[in-house]
Amino acid sequence: MLAFIIGLWILLYLLEANQGNALVDFVHDIASWLAAWSYDLFTFSREWVQVVIGYGIAAVAYLLVGHAVAGWLYRR
Repeated sequence: MLAFIIGLWILLYLLEANQGNALVDFVHDIASWLAAWSYDLFTFSREWVQVVIGYGIAAVAYLLVGHAVAGWLYRR
């Protein structure tokens, strides 16, 4: 679910969704909070690359952690 929210923000950003829309703003706020630790990990000159890589690292990390926890719970 966390990776989905971050992925949704990346998609909305790349499709240039209306930043004034309440839903877009809500998704951006949640994704920014979730990816606060990874967004400035690397810096790029192009803003879209910064968004994709910065938020993408967090999304992949949440997917991997979620998969590991689900596998651990399944084996119990």
